[in-house]
Amino acid sequence: MTNRVHIFDTTLRDGEQSPGCSMTVGEKLRMARELVELGVDTLEAGFPIASEGDFEAVDTISREFPSVQVAALARACQLDVDRAIRALDKAKNPRLHTFIATSDIHLKFKLKKTRQQVIEEAVAAVEQARRHVDNVEFSAEDATRTDVDYLIEVCKAVVAAGAQTVNLPDTVGYSIPSEHAALIGQVVQALGDGVIVSVHCHDDLGLAVANSLAAVQAGARQVECTVNGIGERAGNCSLEEIVMAIKVRQDILPFETGIVTSHLYPASQLLTELISFGPQPNKAIVGRNAFAHEAGIHQDGVLKERTTYEIMHPESVGVPESRLVLGKHSGRHALRDRCEHLGYNLTKEQLESVYQRFISAADRKKGVLDEEIGSILREVVDHRARTVN
Repeated sequence: MTNRVHIFDTTLRDGEQSPGCSMTVGEKLRMARELVELGVDTLEAGFPIASEGDFEAVDTISREFPSVQVAALARACQLDVDRAIRALDKAKNPRLHTFIATSDIHLKFKLKKTRQQVIEEAVAAVEQARRHVDNVEFSAEDATRTDVDYLIEVCKAVVAAGAQTVNLPDTVGYSIPSEHAALIGQVVQALGDGVIVSVHCHDDLGLAVANSLAAVQAGARQVECTVNGIGERAGNCSLEEIVMAIKVRQDILPFETGIVTSHLYPASQLLTELISFGPQPNKAIVGRNAFAHEAGIHQDGVLKERTTYEIMHPESVGVPESRLVLGKHSGRHALRDRCEHLGYNLTKEQLESVYQRFISAADRKKGVLDEEIGSILREVVDHRARTVN
């Protein structure tokens, strides 16, 4: 089995569905350009039946970026599939992504269909898509709450109808890694070579990335994810986290992606500009504090050898540099380093005096700005100069 993991980005489709993340066609084009530079394998540009804007986005992006595979989403029904086919009409490298729910809870309460009806509709949608598009992906919505034997039956039927990729979404973020790996392994074994098994994990229990990694180890070779982890409810598997986990932990994750990791932070920043919010400060990889250190012990370690407290170079993900945040937990080493950057080479006695005043100030507020440190420095150094004179 190949060790290449395909990155299917759905920032512009599933990500955009989350509150506050709606994008205009022009904004989607800007984000798509960054995603192409990032190196995603497949770019899901929209859900054409949903709106004229989504139809236009799929059509425009597929024309503008012929080098990347552009996907359009469609429910497993004739009207949706036809709309997606038309949106992809001018695409050089199209993928039609069709889906239907397979769990009993969805069949009973949402679809009100039998298992056999769902299989027939899934197969019909794939066959319709294949008459116009070579590359067809099928998703079994709520796969992780679907009876395994039935799920495998559905997967085999759509593969026989022409689907090349079978996606098993953890639609409600219900699964845990060991359970998820077991499910993916069963489906991979049942479908055999020639079919890519994909995963699309939601983060309702905070396990989207962990479940995706477990799936890759079990044989999945496509991960559906979004920049900053945006998406329905608690969001999706974070693109930057899954990619960097694979890159950093090659010792136990001997896989590769086509992602140009130095574009991860710029992609995150652009998305933040386009939607109504950014990642939380402590967000892995791209959060404001991901490469920031305040504790004195950590600062001392990083100043002596970066790898004591950083497992990746900030530059490797496009972050300009690490930051030493000076606050009440900071130590003398970090303070001396900041003073030197501000142009002051202090004696031991001067440093101690600056440090005591700095700690006093830091105890009263969230952090101490360089301007405030500069004021303390001038006060201490000037006072010493006056005393000597």
